Amino acid sequence: MFQKARIKLTAFYLTIIMLISMSFSVVIYQGSVMELNRIEQIQRFRRPSLTIPGIEPEIIEETRGRIILALYLINLIILGVSGTAGYFLAGKTLKPISQMLEDQKLFVSDASHELRTPLTSMKTEIEVTLRDKNLNLKDAKNLLSSNLEEVNKMQKLTNYLLELNKFQNGNGKLSFDKVNLKNVVEKAIKETEKLAEAKKMKVIKSLQNTIVNGNEESLVRLVVILLDNAIKYTPQGKEIIVKTVKTTTAGVMEIKDSGIGIKKEDLPHIFERFYRADSSRSKEKIDGYGLGLSIAEGIAKLNNGSIKVESKEGRGSTFTVKI
Repeated sequence: MFQKARIKLTAFYLTIIMLISMSFSVVIYQGSVMELNRIEQIQRFRRPSLTIPGIEPEIIEETRGRIILALYLINLIILGVSGTAGYFLAGKTLKPISQMLEDQKLFVSDASHELRTPLTSMKTEIEVTLRDKNLNLKDAKNLLSSNLEEVNKMQKLTNYLLELNKFQNGNGKLSFDKVNLKNVVEKAIKETEKLAEAKKMKVIKSLQNTIVNGNEESLVRLVVILLDNAIKYTPQGKEIIVKTVKTTTAGVMEIKDSGIGIKKEDLPHIFERFYRADSSRSKEKIDGYGLGLSIAEGIAKLNNGSIKVESKEGRGSTFTVKI
């Protein structure tokens, strides 16, 4: 599909360029002919018996022919160069559109897969239960409880998708104000303290008053995502270090864990939607949809900031947010 579009766009570019080139060629030729005619008329007026001293009329005609040939060759060269350049530029023009459509197809495919799993589980459980002629109230309650878990999973995924659309695609309209990153981190730690306590983790804080221009609610959400990830991928009883510091150009938040780390080949992809690094190295089952870091990156960008990660396998990860 895009190959056909690329060829059509190239033809469109080429048509415009050649129309301009041929228009200039016509103007140049007409100007040259007018000049030759002017010289010929002047010479005839001065010396009626001669055309141009030392120049025969055949030479003038030959000159006109050479001008036509030169213009033809120039247009032929322009056609070749423009065709090549047009094809290249058409590819560059269509590349973002092609990438966007590929991302969209991948996104729909991944989202469908994530939704299909709980739906399949619910459907199977319901079908099996309905075939049971001895179904009692206890079994029915167990079925409803199991289905509720799957519904909660789908609801969680839907909320993630809505957040992703809001933050990653730049659709969020955030009101900016003076925000202290120290307060942002404190609120995020409070929201995730039960998760940390459940895994007997200690969150070590090194927080400076750091005032930036941003949206506090979204920044709290960003830090909650990073803390949630740190808790998930860090073994029980380990520490998580959180820092805020003011540099000359930005306010910085740093979340450092001592978890399983990220493989080198996974690092370039961790902010992609639905991307989940291999968690088989962790002894615990880690749930998630691979959307949290995509949302975090979107929040950072909407706050005119950036987010990056440094990690070594088996030695933990450090996420740094600059606002």
